[in-house]
Order: sequence, then C-alpha cells, then structure tokens
Amino acid sequence: MASLAERLGHSATAKLLIISCDDLGSSHAANEGVFGALHDGIATCASIMVPAPWARDAASRVLPTDDIGVHLTLNCEHDHYRWGPITHAPSLQSGEGGFPRNLTDLWEHADPAEVLRECRAQIERAIAWGIDATHLAPHLSAITLRPEFFDVYIELAIEFRLPVRLPSTISAEQAGFPFRLLAADELVLFPDHFDHDWRAGSRQRVYDAVAALQPGVTEIHVQPAIDTAEVHAITSSADAWVDDYRLMTDDPVLRTLLADSGAVLIGYRELRAAMRAG
Repeated sequence: MASLAERLGHSATAKLLIISCDDLGSSHAANEGVFGALHDGIATCASIMVPAPWARDAASRVLPTDDIGVHLTLNCEHDHYRWGPITHAPSLQSGEGGFPRNLTDLWEHADPAEVLRECRAQIERAIAWGIDATHLAPHLSAITLRPEFFDVYIELAIEFRLPVRLPSTISAEQAGFPFRLLAADELVLFPDHFDHDWRAGSRQRVYDAVAALQPGVTEIHVQPAIDTAEVHAITSSADAWVDDYRLMTDDPVLRTLLADSGAVLIGYRELRAAMRAG
C-alpha cells in the first residue's frame, strides 16, 4: 500500500510537516496569536473551539485560504474563565458552570450519546459560520483515548469525511485499545507522527521534533497568543503561550532548523483531499 506521503503526491522518504495552532476562539489574545502565526508566521493550520467565548470572532476573521479544523471541546480547564456545551447537555456540565475541568470528571459522567450530539453540533456550527473545516482535533484528547468516546470521533470523521489528529507517542497497549488501527480500518486519515504532550510552552519540543523529523507526515502543535492582560488573567501559562507566538512569527533558529531538515510544510487540507479521493 502507498504511504501517506505518497498519497499526498510526495516520495515515501519525504518529510512533510504540519504546524498546527490549537485553541483558536478561546480568547481574544489567542485569536490574535493564531492568526498572526498563520498569516505572518510559519504555522500551516489551526483548529477552532466552537463553544469558547471568542469563537464567533475567530470565525468572522477566517480567510478562504486558511486551513481551519474543529477543536472538539468537552473540557474547560480554567479556574475562573468558563464555557460549556452548545447543546446544553446535562452530562457535560460540571455543576458549577461550564464543561468539566478535567478528563477524569468528563469520563466518569459524560453520556456518549450526548458527546456525539455535542461534537456534531460543534462541527455543524463551524460550517454554518462559513468555515471550510479541514480536520478534527479533540481538545486535551478527550475523545481519543477512551473507547466509548473514540467511536464518536471516528463516526464524525466518516460522516464529515475529515482526517483526524491521533497521537503516535501513546501505544495501543497504553490506551487499552488499538485506536490508530481502528481509524485506519475505517479509511480515516491521520498524520504518521504526533507527540502527545500538552504541557504549555513548545519551543524546545518543537526544536527537538524538527531536528528529528522522520519520513512521512508529522504534526507539531503550538498554542500562540499575544501578550495582553486578558491572557494573563486567564492562565498562569500565559508566558508560555506568548512564547509560542514568538516562536511562530519571529524565531530564526526554528527557520534554520526547518531549512536544514528538508521539511515540506503542509496543512490538513491535503490530507482531507486525499481522504475524500479515496
């Protein structure tokens, strides 16, 4: 069988790199940071958090050339900055306003039927806002690593004919089920390599990943935001997010590493085209 790189029109040894921005729509600072990374930096795609407070603003600013996916959101991890399900699903409420803060709470209480309805509604709303969705990427991997929610993920990928993000640094044994094999069996496309590391601050992780690029499609994620009082009020990770913005827009070291690696920058739109072509 042809490798993913070959299906995208490259050689089997090509190093293809997706640089994706998470959390578009989560705040004004994030919107400014993500669009700056896309339009003035080296990021190649982003994903929008439809339930978040600044999602509508983000959607209104998307350009036809922007590669934007849906960041399926079932958690709100911030202490004082809250958002919740657009379907008002009871099992997806924390009890004190908005989504559960952590994955354990979500996994213990969420009804898979309500998860499916909420995630489908998020995709449909993004499309209704005019976004030509290119992929799906769950926030905090909430529906990636639990079998009952992974079914939702793959069902929606098939329904909307969209590629997905799947970690490659977590094994089937660690997850407890063969999630990558199950997606492949359903002909859903996903990058060959994705580091499942959600710690804030991406600079060293990105440097290391680019220096060690392997043949195939690699996705690297960042969380760029501009430096404002708002973002510092939201999270103690603000400085790390601001550094992600600088990494994407004004970092000669990364640009040198990319040139030396021979990487070809792509987005998820190429994977979507290959998936829809069969």
